[in-house]
Amino acid sequence: MMKFLRKHWYDVGGVLSLMVLAFIYLYPQRTDYESVLWLSLVSLFFHQLEEYRIVGTFPGFVNKVMFKSENPDRYPLNTNTAFYVNVFLGWFLYLLAALFGERAVWLGIASILISLGNVIAHSILFNIKGKTFYNAGLASCWLFFVPCIYYFFKTIYADNLVTYSDYLIGIPLGILFNIGIFKGIGWLADKNTTYIFDQRNVLPKDRENRLVE
Repeated sequence: MMKFLRKHWYDVGGVLSLMVLAFIYLYPQRTDYESVLWLSLVSLFFHQLEEYRIVGTFPGFVNKVMFKSENPDRYPLNTNTAFYVNVFLGWFLYLLAALFGERAVWLGIASILISLGNVIAHSILFNIKGKTFYNAGLASCWLFFVPCIYYFFKTIYADNLVTYSDYLIGIPLGILFNIGIFKGIGWLADKNTTYIFDQRNVLPKDRENRLVE
């Protein structure tokens, strides 16, 4: 079971995104704030699909470009790290924020800051480091994360939902999660790992180099 999840957690997320969208459509009795957070969870699923399945080269990009790895299919990011960081940190926080809704706006702020962190990383940091105009995950950042971020802040101000306490808890928590996602790659890194990405998950030039070798 774990072997399957390490290889297909993002595919599972794709199925879950359809279920959440069906839930939103069939049971519309919720506040605008709750709707934004459920859609924010869907945006996370879509983002991960772009990174790991539709384009799929995010692991190889991170390993090769950001960490200068000689083994971009496994180090420092590997399938085990990707599974734990994205599912246990990402899914968990976004789901909790949607479930608690207005009862814990600080959770919503923390999750939205992760989305914002992704937008900044994919739009600026990754493109500068990789000398590119596009990297796997960039499109979903602007198609899904950015609208959710905008409507989140528009809603909490329009409906007077946010308090100073929400900011005092949510902002540090969001920053901590953003750091934890990045640091988690290093904490779980193992040059001898058996949790190896498929060749489709590395950059095309690295696939060609491996074939030559």
